[in-house]
Amino acid sequence: MNEKLGGRLPLIDPDGSPEQQDLIASVRARQLPWAVGAGFEITSPDGRLIGPFNAFLHHPEIASRFLAFSAAEAEYTTLDERIREIVILAVGGVWAAEYELYAHRVLAANAGIDRAAIEALADGAAPTSLQGRELVAAEVAQQLSKAHRIDDALYRAAEAAFGRRGLFDIVALMGQYLTVSALLNLFEVPAPR
Repeated sequence: MNEKLGGRLPLIDPDGSPEQQDLIASVRARQLPWAVGAGFEITSPDGRLIGPFNAFLHHPEIASRFLAFSAAEAEYTTLDERIREIVILAVGGVWAAEYELYAHRVLAANAGIDRAAIEALADGAAPTSLQGRELVAAEVAQQLSKAHRIDDALYRAAEAAFGRRGLFDIVALMGQYLTVSALLNLFEVPAPR
């Protein structure tokens, strides 16, 4: 079962290269407590990293910098937790990224997003139960992910809702999860349950 958690990739043992060991230690110190507290798994039963973290171990020099970018985005963003989870689910839903959707369904529910919106986003559909800024964020993330641009009316609504800095923040967050979704799908990384 453990080996299947890597999808097309073998799960990396903790005694890998020094760069892999450093990345494993960093993920265990930062992401593992967050995941455990939220209620989703990032380790296999024998303690090896799963999800995007195992994929990251196949190129730790780039992955460590990617995680630094992710940390900077989270620290300096103007977006609240609910908007962030809506954007992440919208991207994951368009990509049908199984592990991403598994983890962020949990995080979105923890943020108080209703089940109907979570499932619509995960299915790549319009989240009709969302309103206001949340609906605009979902539409931006979905339209930009699917069509690679957004129409003028949506842009005007998004700029009014988030300002230019907020729109930058949406795109920075989308960029992270486009990368994660592409990695997960390329390597066919499954959800652990």
